[in-house]
Amino acid sequence: MGGWELFAIALGLSADAFAVAVCKGLSLEKIKKRNLITVGLYFGGFQAAMPLIGFWLGSSFQELITNIDHWIAFVLLAIIGLNMIKESRECAEKIDGSFVAKAMIPLAVATSIDALAVGITFAFLNVKIISAVSFIGVTTFILSAAGLWLGNKFGGRYKAKAELAGGIVLVLMGIKILFEHLGFLG
Repeated sequence: MGGWELFAIALGLSADAFAVAVCKGLSLEKIKKRNLITVGLYFGGFQAAMPLIGFWLGSSFQELITNIDHWIAFVLLAIIGLNMIKESRECAEKIDGSFVAKAMIPLAVATSIDALAVGITFAFLNVKIISAVSFIGVTTFILSAAGLWLGNKFGGRYKAKAELAGGIVLVLMGIKILFEHLGFLG
């Protein structure tokens, strides 16, 4: 997997965290630097940890499903991407403006479940997992902090667009993986 592909996946995975961070930003009167760091660490940390766990799970049973691994990667990415596209069309729920662990951990888990599935697909691809999860974590950290700031400054205009774009990217990556395996792409 090349750098641009990993960048596209990192952006796609970060879209949910960005959208939730925008909503958290809406709930704050004033943002403090520690809020930006907190949201970045929670979302970036979970987005890095989940694909690592998924990679480990996928590697554990890779030998059993080698003949269909490309289909698994395609289906998982398509389901995640289509779900994100669907969510971009739904009304947003109100998100608590608190940054305590009790408020942040459920959000971080919810926004990173798709990264677990992507990690499983990484086990079937030629991915340097430590670099990949580090890149995903840093990308999510930056976009989450930016989302918090943008949500506070400009409102919820970007939430649906971020989820829609992220979903489209993940579906396209799934199609690309399938087409490469089937020999349609070089």
